[in-house]
Amino acid sequence: MSNQESNQENSTLFARNPSNIMPHKLNLDSKLQFSCHPGVSCFTACCGNINIILTPYDILRIRRTLNLPADEFLLRFTTPVYLEKTDLPGVRLNLDEEGRCPFVTEEGCTIYEQRPTTCRYYPVGMSYFRESPEKKEDTAPAEEFYFLVKEDHCKGHEEDKVQTIREWRVDQGIDESDEMNKEWMELVMRRKSFGLQATLSEQAKRIFFMASTDLDKFRDMVFSESFLSSYELDDATQQKLREDDVELMRFAFRFLAATMFGIRDSSLKVREERLKEKMEQMKKERAEAEQRAEETYKELLKDHEDLKRDVEAKKSRTGAKQ
Repeated sequence: MSNQESNQENSTLFARNPSNIMPHKLNLDSKLQFSCHPGVSCFTACCGNINIILTPYDILRIRRTLNLPADEFLLRFTTPVYLEKTDLPGVRLNLDEEGRCPFVTEEGCTIYEQRPTTCRYYPVGMSYFRESPEKKEDTAPAEEFYFLVKEDHCKGHEEDKVQTIREWRVDQGIDESDEMNKEWMELVMRRKSFGLQATLSEQAKRIFFMASTDLDKFRDMVFSESFLSSYELDDATQQKLREDDVELMRFAFRFLAATMFGIRDSSLKVREERLKEKMEQMKKERAEAEQRAEETYKELLKDHEDLKRDVEAKKSRTGAKQ
């Protein structure tokens, strides 16, 4: 596997105990025998001692249900963390004092229709394999496959209901979640491919975190004077971004792709005057750097000549004494 990088999206971001992962590679047509409902003896047992990383779409859906602004939701229900094997900041769902999800009761999930992506997948995990950058272009399609998580406490596997992974995805509303999360997950995968040796600036991390978790603040940034003077956004686009959170979220992903990885997007154009200013600034900085380099060279040359004269003078004095 030396020429491949394992980009385990749901298995990495939403992982449980790896020892409970069944060693069988599944596809969309593989059969799954599983059902979870209040009649199962372990009902809601899987809602405790968990590590749920929230995607941007998870955050948007849950806070809408709770009727909370992004910053209040983040403060009350999440803790900042780094996404696994990256230096990209994200958030983890806080658990209550008993180590359980704050939205679960004995009767079940109180936000079931808007539950996080990891909850929708369980007990299925999804992984991607992508060829290493040395072998293929970054845009090469990744191979997708699935696996089963089978924990001892879970009795859902003993239920009679059988369906394909494809049917399971539809039944759990996973297709919508994955479609909304796709571009963000691709950013995470790209970042993983660089490895931790390629560091991000603190400013880049802050912008990634804001765009991924707090659309309210990201919208403020988009409609700031500095942003609008830098990027061309037509009236129709601006109206969408003001009124539609999903459109804003997707715009945020494209913005991050462009600013973090240089991926061009026709909907995000830098204004010509800004490009000219940037080019002029680069020319000025290069000229200044060349001037500093020349001055440094002259100083070193002068120091060398001074040292040479001192050595020669010392030799002359020593010869005269002899």
